[in-house]
Amino acid sequence: MNIQKNKEYEVEIIDNGYEGEGIAKIDDFTIFIKGAIKGETCKILIVKINKSYAFGKLLEVIEASENRVHADCTTYKRCGGCSLRHIKYEETLKIKQDIVQNLVNKTLDKKIEVNNVIGMKHPFYYRNKLQYPVGRDKNKAPVMGVFANRTHEIIPVESCLIQNKEAEKVAKEIFGFIKENNISIYDEKTRKFAIRHIIVKIGVKTDEIMCIIVTNEEKIYKENELVRDITAKFPNVKTIIKNINNKNTNVILGDTNIVLYGDGYIFDKLGEYTFKISAKSFYQTNPIQTEVLYNKAIEFAKLDKEDVLCDLYCGIGTIGIFASNKVKQVYGIEIVEEAVEAAKENAKINNVDNIEFIAGDVEKAFKELIEKRNVQPSAIIVDPPRRGLDEVTINKMLELEVDRLVYVSCNPATMVRDMKMLEEKYEVKEIQPVDMFPYTSHVECVAVLEVK
Repeated sequence: MNIQKNKEYEVEIIDNGYEGEGIAKIDDFTIFIKGAIKGETCKILIVKINKSYAFGKLLEVIEASENRVHADCTTYKRCGGCSLRHIKYEETLKIKQDIVQNLVNKTLDKKIEVNNVIGMKHPFYYRNKLQYPVGRDKNKAPVMGVFANRTHEIIPVESCLIQNKEAEKVAKEIFGFIKENNISIYDEKTRKFAIRHIIVKIGVKTDEIMCIIVTNEEKIYKENELVRDITAKFPNVKTIIKNINNKNTNVILGDTNIVLYGDGYIFDKLGEYTFKISAKSFYQTNPIQTEVLYNKAIEFAKLDKEDVLCDLYCGIGTIGIFASNKVKQVYGIEIVEEAVEAAKENAKINNVDNIEFIAGDVEKAFKELIEKRNVQPSAIIVDPPRRGLDEVTINKMLELEVDRLVYVSCNPATMVRDMKMLEEKYEVKEIQPVDMFPYTSHVECVAVLEVK
């Protein structure tokens, strides 16, 4: 290997990697270059060398790709949120399709062709949840924004192109009140003082807004005046919550919620169904694409009125409730007890009475449902966390040989790994990627498997 650290090279970018980074080769040695695009000629600086690959810093684009665009955000390179803003949107969809296709080609016995990614018509301002850290800059002035990539330095954000505009206005008003009234701001080094984060959730279909102020101290100076200010200026703010987090942790929310205004929750709609959202509820961040994702999952499942559906990792019940009017019975399983309580309430809100939610580890609860209660599902939908399915659940599905198995995934690598094991009894029929987070490297997928 002749490659040297801190040396400049001119390279051809031959591909884009799993996170959208450019890939080049020097003497058959792989180099990853953030910000480079397939087809470009670039000048790079080698910044790190590992045994089998290296990382390069992009110094100059000598010959640009036709897919390169002038980035419309001044902070995207530093915040790391939208790592693909320098690429035409249509090309980002192609990159994501290639990521999933490469995983299929490397792993599965059946090398099926992955469908084109379903993108957004308007891939801007799509997030229904804003969470900005609050701190002080190098001059000790208050600052609110996003953490610089891989650091705890806060970059001030004037306008974020993926956050909901109204949510951003509310966050700025709260931050403005904090500054004007000299409300103390948390110091990570001393672990003293108050305000840590500002979170704003919005129901995109209902326009209802929730504000969560995360604080290290139980009492916020002038908190009643803050509530009056926000509710007077933003009538759509339905609830304001003080969340107390005095732990030295990267987890944003603490265990204690104190409702300062309203009922402590808001509502939003997905399709024809209404969902209740609390401070700690997991609710998909891009509701427009969530409808696309769920409708595709239910279409793939080919459900009918005689079906018994198991919805594994059901969260607050969104997929199961979505599917309930098409089947005889739904069983939803979720390990987070608070999510299960929310799921039961969501079923009541929507008058869904053919669904049962079970709190427990999917690995154990699914096995018990089958073996002790003799439930025989004819279809299963799984939506596991990023780590994918556990071996016990996979073995139980292999044993059951259900007609249709739909896999909803936020991590195509673990999805393809799990489907490789399921190929023993099931045939992968179709994989549909959906762009839930435009201009980021993330891609969600819905796959359908049928018993052989």
